[in-house]
Amino acid sequence: MTKLTEESVFKGIEQPRLDWAKKWLQEPKKLYIDGKWISSEENELIDSINPANGQVTGSIHCATEEDVNRAVRAARYAFDEGPWRDVSRKDLAKKLRQISALIKKHQAELATLESLDNGKLYTESYEDVQEASDLFEYYAGWTDKYYGENNPVEGNFLSYTTRDPIGVCGQIVPFNFPIGMAVWKLSPALAMGNTVVLKPSSSTSYTAIRLVEIIDEAELLPPGVLNLILGRGSVGTFISRHLDVDKVSFTGSTGVGKKLVHDSADSNLKPVTLELGGKSPNIIFSDAPDLDAAIERSYYGLFTHKGEKCSAPTRLFAQRDIYDQVVEKLADYANDYKLGDPFDPSSDQGPQISKAHMESILAYIESGKQQGARIVAGGERDLTGENAHGYFIRPTIFADVDNKMKIAQEEIFGPVLCVIPFETEEEVVKMANDTIYGLAAGLWTNDVSRANRVARKLEAGMVFVNKYGCYDFASPFGGWKQSGWGKEYAIHSLQSYTKTKAVWFAF
Repeated sequence: MTKLTEESVFKGIEQPRLDWAKKWLQEPKKLYIDGKWISSEENELIDSINPANGQVTGSIHCATEEDVNRAVRAARYAFDEGPWRDVSRKDLAKKLRQISALIKKHQAELATLESLDNGKLYTESYEDVQEASDLFEYYAGWTDKYYGENNPVEGNFLSYTTRDPIGVCGQIVPFNFPIGMAVWKLSPALAMGNTVVLKPSSSTSYTAIRLVEIIDEAELLPPGVLNLILGRGSVGTFISRHLDVDKVSFTGSTGVGKKLVHDSADSNLKPVTLELGGKSPNIIFSDAPDLDAAIERSYYGLFTHKGEKCSAPTRLFAQRDIYDQVVEKLADYANDYKLGDPFDPSSDQGPQISKAHMESILAYIESGKQQGARIVAGGERDLTGENAHGYFIRPTIFADVDNKMKIAQEEIFGPVLCVIPFETEEEVVKMANDTIYGLAAGLWTNDVSRANRVARKLEAGMVFVNKYGCYDFASPFGGWKQSGWGKEYAIHSLQSYTKTKAVWFAF
């Protein structure tokens, strides 16, 4: 556990609940199936590691295939025969708002667990929990506003459509935004009247466990509506291949996403929504309205949350006449960054999620060196003081990168930025689109015509103009190409948790 105490000074937000967390973590965390906390069938435990110091913080039960079967049976019964289908839309909205309020009430607890488990700064975790609370509130407002329509058909007929809940939803959540991604999936699924089997990452299960505890203690949902499965990534296969799971939503790597598509095809052709990898381009033209602001945002857009963000602007294209200025300023930001314990208010960056992930990032950095990219900041593990016990990597800036290099083509998922020079608009658009991914893209220019022209040409599900990283519940989040299928947020997420039925009456 961290050496810091709950007396650490965080301005404007609640203090961490480290003493509470230490007590909470003393008992191994169990599965939640059909309204009960149970041990896994084989009682196998997985240790959870604090990435800031490499120490074990606690353990979780690892589910078996039979545990998944039990969870799916409970969700199936709750959806088909339980009282959940008879809950009015008004009462459903009320329940979602109550969950929102409970998350807010326990915000410091959840944020503390998130930082212990994931390594991100406590302030970052606190913001993530606030977003989770707000998202339940947002989708509470949709329960009575998403419905079918009358169809203007020919002849003596009345035809209308309904939007029905899709059924049992398997939801598989990654390690980088544990509570955020869980609620991205959970809130719209419940808002539409579905039941859920939720599986967090084995590396970061604590906040999902605590969230389910909070909901269970308040007795807000009937048994079987929400089930929690813990375990390794392979446990997700039991969910994605299950014949009684009606839909799967997954956030994670493109490789695993492809496997889930095969699982769906090999089982029951269940719909699959995928939020996958990215290698997002970020273009700064020499006529950017505020170059210093563009450089600053481009830096923080990547290096917050340790660079473990799928939509991060990891490829920065700077026009040739401002290129040296951009590189120098980025290096200054990186060199000033302080790495340290997530609960230290003076820390700017926490540790990577795990030793294995840290080593993967370092291997990419070595690849960049070998292929001829020039390091202007970072490029190494941070072994300063207590950081030597954790998985810290200095913010790394590569200059003079060729867009064909491995570090410019593959998702590193860490604090590594590739800076690439360009001359013309046509050249940079071609390089920006030269990737298997298409999650996000950004551009900075004072020319409105260029902004619209380039935005139309960029092959990405989200394009940010003069402010990289604009996210709001009312706007869809999701990518093109191998960055995934479907959308999170907004009405678009509701579409994936419902199915359309056409009803005909003959007069």
